[in-house]
Amino acid sequence: MALVDKHGGELVSLAPQILERLTAERPELFGDTPRIHQELLLNTVELVTGVHSTVGDAVADLGESLAAVRSITDRVGVELFSAGSHPFSQPRLQPVTDKERYAKLIDRTQWWGRQMVIYGVHVHVGLDRRDKAMPVLDALVNYFPHFQALSASSPFWSGEDTGYASQRALMFQQLPTAGLPFQFPDWAGFEHYVDDMLKTGVIDLISEIRWDIRPVPRLGTIEMRVCDGLSTLEEIGAIGALTQCLVEEASRSLDAGEQIPTMPPWHVQENKWRAARYGLDAIIILDAEGNERLVTEHLAETLGRLAPIAEDLGCAKELRGIEGIITRGAGYQRQRRVAEAHGGDLRAVVLEEARLMREGYA
Repeated sequence: MALVDKHGGELVSLAPQILERLTAERPELFGDTPRIHQELLLNTVELVTGVHSTVGDAVADLGESLAAVRSITDRVGVELFSAGSHPFSQPRLQPVTDKERYAKLIDRTQWWGRQMVIYGVHVHVGLDRRDKAMPVLDALVNYFPHFQALSASSPFWSGEDTGYASQRALMFQQLPTAGLPFQFPDWAGFEHYVDDMLKTGVIDLISEIRWDIRPVPRLGTIEMRVCDGLSTLEEIGAIGALTQCLVEEASRSLDAGEQIPTMPPWHVQENKWRAARYGLDAIIILDAEGNERLVTEHLAETLGRLAPIAEDLGCAKELRGIEGIITRGAGYQRQRRVAEAHGGDLRAVVLEEARLMREGYA
């Protein structure tokens, strides 16, 4: 979540002061499992939910944390902005949080690391067996372009229209161990990869594996990290529901002794680029045979197939929010419409996105 000036929309580096006040006023948010964190940049706060069995409860939890942060930011003229990137603030001018791990990251990655003025939504879904992790990852990789297209909200970078729906997708993959995941047939393959990365000094901690979709052994979850920042709780709920339903579908297939279909890595890579470039207008590759379809058409089919699972999981309402994103347009489309309506003034884009995060859709 980015902190921006409520009048001009410029990023403001006030996270330490805001978190200090919030810690004093709401200490219960900073216990053993803090719900609000400082991040790489001083213009950013990270909101984290507790563990929930339904998407609705997770969204409500997120809303409570959002309201708590806003109780402080409203007093200091700061708005909360959530999208894949900030449209016009210069990345190289954004101060980095004074922590050793962040200093190490910037020192190693240099120019690329200093460009990481990007924001995303991560969704964790618990798994009942470790051996499901890699095939469930395979299942989610098949839907990588769907998540990218739905969430794409970073068309502008340093004041310019990049021509992409998601600049963030291509920017973040420049970091070491970031980008598309390697796909292994079993858990042992993943463990061997982690051992290699630790032995060769590529990573010091397993959390430094920054794949777009990754297993998280510490939590027993699969983590969907594809999505750009989303500008309303409704959109976050929709993405959360789609993630949970796809994980559950894959889990049920494995319980039934079925195999998860996979695509060649060159198809997966191409799908990522197409979704980042064209968003909801992307023609995506569906299978190893190279069959293709408009992503929104395949999404409509997918939603119909997942509807019974959503009912079982109690997230049918949230899953229908995917239809709303398609109907209204994704964040990148909205941002371009607002920019055009205001003669290219990107301050209007930031302030409109901040308004949506505050008010939601009417």
